[in-house]
Amino acid sequence: MNDALQLDRQLCFALYAASRAMTQAYQPLLAPLGLTYPQYLVMLVLWEQEGLTVKQLGERLALDSGTLTPLLKRLEAAGRLRRQRLTEDERQVALWLTDEGRRLQADAQTVPAALLCRYGGEAEQIGALRDALHALRRTLQDG
Repeated sequence: MNDALQLDRQLCFALYAASRAMTQAYQPLLAPLGLTYPQYLVMLVLWEQEGLTVKQLGERLALDSGTLTPLLKRLEAAGRLRRQRLTEDERQVALWLTDEGRRLQADAQTVPAALLCRYGGEAEQIGALRDALHALRRTLQDG
């Protein structure tokens, strides 16, 4: 068999398996907050900057509106954000945190540290890995 075609030699599989494991590692940390991993990512962006349009959020998370819309509807139904059509362009929807969404940020403060403890790596190793993955994504997107 050609070594280049072995599953464990594939970068794509290593990234895929690590991504699934990361999502699973977050699950017990996010459950008490009532968030799924994709919802957590949305909240992270909105805690940084409110008033983004769905399109801007999608660009930040590399997700299309078809994927985002159901997430946003569930977060809105849970009282964590509100969606508001822009008066200057009603095709666009801006996203705003509710008071509950802002309060949730305080509860989420422990999540990154808890995950770091579970990982057991050094902060600088994690930073280097994160930076390498961002660079890989940019390279692949710029193709």
